[in-house]
Amino acid sequence: MEFLATFWAKLATWWVSTPDIEKTWLAIGFAAQLMFSMRFIVQWIASERARQSIVPETFWYFSCAGGAMLFAYAIYRMDPVFILGQGAGLFIYARNIHLIWRTRLNAQSRPAAGEPVA
Repeated sequence: MEFLATFWAKLATWWVSTPDIEKTWLAIGFAAQLMFSMRFIVQWIASERARQSIVPETFWYFSCAGGAMLFAYAIYRMDPVFILGQGAGLFIYARNIHLIWRTRLNAQSRPAAGEPVA
């Protein structure tokens, strides 16, 4: 019990002494990490349903959204390792989303089988 009392006292002291902007960025960091982690849950569920390892489209959307949020957080923290890692990841996620959209657009512009070509 003494441990919990000490923990809560230290947490309260930290909360009162920490500027609001720091708490806001901490919340953004936690939200970003949650968003980024959701991609693995989505991928796991999709793979379990298919009974094989697959990467669903939503994996890339969670990757991009979470990566962008973590990139902003890394810039705020001025962490060059984190900035480089998330920046490179954003390129990969955006490229995969671009490929998905391009494939979808190409499929829509092709005539269906048996349909006359204009």
